[in-house]
Amino acid sequence: MNDVASVVGVSAKTVSRVVNGDPHVSSSTAARINAAIERLGFHRNESARLLRQGTASTIGLLLEDVADPFYGVVTRAVEEHVLANGLQLLVSSSAEDPDRADRLIAAFVSRGVGGLILAPAHGIDEVRLSEEVANVCPVVVFDRPLENVDVDTVLADNRGGAGVGTRHLIEHGHRRVAFFGDEEAVYTARQRRAGYRDGLAAAGIQFDPSLVVMATPDGRAVAAALDAFDGMADPPTAIVSGNNRWSIHLLREQASRSSGRAFVGFDDFELSDVVQPGITVVTQDPTAMGRECAELLFGRMTGETGPAKRVELPTRLIERGSGELFGPFFH
Repeated sequence: MNDVASVVGVSAKTVSRVVNGDPHVSSSTAARINAAIERLGFHRNESARLLRQGTASTIGLLLEDVADPFYGVVTRAVEEHVLANGLQLLVSSSAEDPDRADRLIAAFVSRGVGGLILAPAHGIDEVRLSEEVANVCPVVVFDRPLENVDVDTVLADNRGGAGVGTRHLIEHGHRRVAFFGDEEAVYTARQRRAGYRDGLAAAGIQFDPSLVVMATPDGRAVAAALDAFDGMADPPTAIVSGNNRWSIHLLREQASRSSGRAFVGFDDFELSDVVQPGITVVTQDPTAMGRECAELLFGRMTGETGPAKRVELPTRLIERGSGELFGPFFH
């Protein structure tokens, strides 16, 4: 501003008034100042301005894995809302590691973020989050809730969706249905397994734990599980996949086998509609989830008070062929 003031022949205070939109500067002087700013190639430092005003310029978003397509769509939806409000988004992955998650949250807070949106890793330090973060900036969690911190939460109907997918397979003749879910510690995995059990119970089918795999999605785990299924006297004829990472591993492995099984996946994924047969999925809406998180956060940032809100978004079954036929395919 001193350089601009020197060029125009006014005080730095007058330049500051123009930069900050003060109307008490003549239009001719303001025009000369703006022309000098443009000619000199100067740009206002938004971060510095916001810091002087005591206002944060960034929002922190902590995901499980930025490489996961589901979280990618959530990120895009949050980003659109953040940018529309003149702020910027900082994004990191916890890799489902609570220590890493705690360090990243501390780093976000140390950078002065105006709010946090996070998918909490299992084992995260909720006491620290409550005492140190919630008092500094508003927090919204999504995908899985916190157990001991009362903050705005956005979830999908995981249990109901998995139940619908399971019943869909049963309605097409399957009585032996397997389930692949994430690790036991993951909230969504437990909820989707519960929905799978609900679907079996509604059809009068006894739950068989030998048909359930709960682990980090992995190609070798898929191969081992399918080998075990193939060796059973009464093997499963259908599979419910608990997330899109399991779905991809399962479909890749089934393509090399003659014992392909009917299939319903939880979460849609790229090309699921163009393979043959198309993949029937229970889909949640990550765009709506990201948008809802951002709207809740900005509401709190602009002074909204009241009890913490819990939003549960519906899921939807999309029939494409993999869950509608009885008999081996994917080979």
